[in-house]
Amino acid sequence: MAIVSTRGRYALRVMTDMAEHRRDGYIPLKEIAERQQISEKYLESILKTLVRAGLLTGLRGKGGGYRLTREPGQYTVGEILRLTEESLAPVACLEQGAAPCPRAGQCRTLELWRGLDRTITGYLDSVTLADLVQPGGVNPA
Repeated sequence: MAIVSTRGRYALRVMTDMAEHRRDGYIPLKEIAERQQISEKYLESILKTLVRAGLLTGLRGKGGGYRLTREPGQYTVGEILRLTEESLAPVACLEQGAAPCPRAGQCRTLELWRGLDRTITGYLDSVTLADLVQPGGVNPA
């Protein structure tokens, strides 16, 4: 079963924090780390991933920091988690690039796992950062 790693959970917390404080301009790493209680060193590696993917932009020097590149409603939870997780698939045979399963032709549970995978992906892709920052903005699937 797919379990979201600490890195994925932290990336989501950071992006939510950035959405909540987007009107503050560039936000220093130190401020984000303090608010989210994440070590600066670990946070820096997560921010690098988010910047490389174009989800954040960074500015060095005085007045520098990080900010979102888009409006919060334009980011999905699924997009963020796919950057930090190896896979969100519920079983190994559905992971991207997985070798074909020799039992797929007679597997009685394959469609169950495919359905669960579609449900997970659909739900995570339906929730945006804007939803997360609004009180009561996320409805259970």
